[in-house]
Amino acid sequence: MSELPETAQAESIIKNWLTAIVDTASERDHSAHMDLISKKVNLVGVPGFDSIGFDDWSNQCKHEFEIELISDIQYQGVKIRAATDSRIMFITHETIIATDGTKKQQGVECLLELEDGGIWRLTQQRIMSNEETAHYLA
Repeated sequence: MSELPETAQAESIIKNWLTAIVDTASERDHSAHMDLISKKVNLVGVPGFDSIGFDDWSNQCKHEFEIELISDIQYQGVKIRAATDSRIMFITHETIIATDGTKKQQGVECLLELEDGGIWRLTQQRIMSNEETAHYLA
């Protein structure tokens, strides 16, 4: 992937997508939330799983929304790894706060792709190790 002529454009796309992920989770709007995630998504790096696809991700989100498990999701710092006019790979630090007050913090590497209808959707996500997160998001 080559660099976009305007990094600001990629940053804006990422910011809008992250805002939509947080907003749809806060509103517990399962349909809108999952519309931001591609049917071909592949999530790796979750302990105990080789990879997680769309159906498992959708079922987990639905369950978490129904029992109101998540209080807040936050993203801090974005580093663009690569971008084209239809793909953007970036790293960010994700904090998920449960309603019982526990926090899960992790670095995530995300790949957004422009899909049908001009919608940016997550096609890949990788949970990063603590060492890798510290290296890239220090």
